[in-house]
Amino acid sequence: MLLKRFALNCFAIAAVLCSAEVNAQQYAGYTLYSVQNSTTTYLMDTASATYHTWTHASTKQTGYSSYLTPGGTLWRTVKKSGNSLTGGGMCGEIMKVDYSGTVLWDYVVSSTTECSHHDICPLPNGNVLMIVYDVKTAAQATQAGCQSAITMWSEKIIEVQPTGATTGTIVWQWNLWDHLCQDYDASKDNYVSSTADYPELWDINANPVKDMWHMNGIDYNPMLDQVTVSAHNADEYYVIDHSTTTAEAAGHTAGLSGKGGDFLYRWGNPGNYGQSGTTIFNVIHDAHWIPEGCPNEGYLVALNNKGISNTQSSVDQASPPYSGYNYSYTPNTAYTPSTYTLRHACNGYTSNMGNSEQYPNGNMLVCLATAGTIYEINSAGTQLWTFTASGNVPQAHRYTSCFINNAAPAQPTITQNGNTLTSSAATTYQWYLNGVQIPGATSQNYTAAQSGIYLVRITDSNGCVYMYSANFDFQLSTGLSEVNNIQQITIYPNPTNGILNFKGDFFENGEFEISIYDAYGRLVMQSKNEKSIDMSAFANGIYHARVRSGQLGTANRMFSVSR
Repeated sequence: MLLKRFALNCFAIAAVLCSAEVNAQQYAGYTLYSVQNSTTTYLMDTASATYHTWTHASTKQTGYSSYLTPGGTLWRTVKKSGNSLTGGGMCGEIMKVDYSGTVLWDYVVSSTTECSHHDICPLPNGNVLMIVYDVKTAAQATQAGCQSAITMWSEKIIEVQPTGATTGTIVWQWNLWDHLCQDYDASKDNYVSSTADYPELWDINANPVKDMWHMNGIDYNPMLDQVTVSAHNADEYYVIDHSTTTAEAAGHTAGLSGKGGDFLYRWGNPGNYGQSGTTIFNVIHDAHWIPEGCPNEGYLVALNNKGISNTQSSVDQASPPYSGYNYSYTPNTAYTPSTYTLRHACNGYTSNMGNSEQYPNGNMLVCLATAGTIYEINSAGTQLWTFTASGNVPQAHRYTSCFINNAAPAQPTITQNGNTLTSSAATTYQWYLNGVQIPGATSQNYTAAQSGIYLVRITDSNGCVYMYSANFDFQLSTGLSEVNNIQQITIYPNPTNGILNFKGDFFENGEFEISIYDAYGRLVMQSKNEKSIDMSAFANGIYHARVRSGQLGTANRMFSVSR
């Protein structure tokens, strides 16, 4: 159902292997790595022989993560010289380099008030997500309700569209500072009577220190249009709605989730939001989704640096409680599951950094950063291959030769003619509705039977790279006029935790009928001539309301249930 750095970061490789690339039972391809603070990036084969290198300028040392996108284009974080902010994982710069070594883009995010750090995530649309420190003064911290008058390094996530050799446009932004709460001082911002009632927000007084969060891993899910990010000092990962605008991301009610930029899900340390339960992570890195086509696809995964002991790390997988574009949650409890679903006890230890990847054949790649060790195991846990570099290796990723040698197809687009949706031309197609794969929907055209959010996944003639479209908001045509004027139908509150109210012209001109459908298109409720309905018996998630009026036609609206 989902996508991760399937040895590529925010694209997915089709599981088509060339026998010539298989060494014993290893997952075919070439492993990308770079020693931290070095000026060389390597691709090596499954026998540990160097296949390709990039040599960078002496002032462009590796900061943290490096990735390839189709066609062998390298994206790498750079430890910028002269950063005002200093600390572990500090970068300040990002470079995009083609396979021959030509620098295509060199972008700086570094000042006295902000600095990019740790991880990045190239996106299917050609943009890139970056984690950025966002410095707040002691006065700002106090006004936000912090009990300590200290400078704080808050976090933000920016999506940057490259526009020139050294320039870019921030097309989307999420700020953690917009999603705080506190029950310490009623006269200050963000006050609530009990922070335990607001797990979708961060309690600013949960261990307030300068670098309270220290985010370090980021991944994107194109089916759900969501982002996950891990935070070292909080020992949690979080899921955030990316379908919002920047303005909506600062609020609490918009996007496919209906929750704006609030946390849709958080996992690993329930004490952070005042709940009892097991603290899973003891130094966390590399939050990501297991991609489509792999065992346990859709699970969230992170490296647990001290997961087994102070001398042995683990890779922990958890199965999230998906509910449409939201995640099921019982108030005043810890988010489920109560503990990891699967755990791999690592063949060693890394005190910080590190990552893992999961592959279609059931194998796993693990990078123990501070040991410089990269190894691969099969589904039984048997080690198939290992390599040790000289120095810290923050992350490692594997790519097939088809992926390296073939550029990605253009991101597909969707057009509509009546109730028929059409993808731009490709070799293969797979359609999705509300983030869920539609069985058998594998043609260029798809006739939609219900309103919802559609997208399509394609491959080109090379068959080795998946590419996902942007979301397409489809409203079913009924033969009657579809009402688009927001003044004629309003649903509130949205999201709702119980009673949902309707108002507008539709409800003032004769009889009307309201039909409610869940995220899978199933009819779950109908009412006639009632302007309020009770959704308190229904699970959290996305729903569609279809209102029919004999005089005005039909209107469709999306809403969410959230408690």
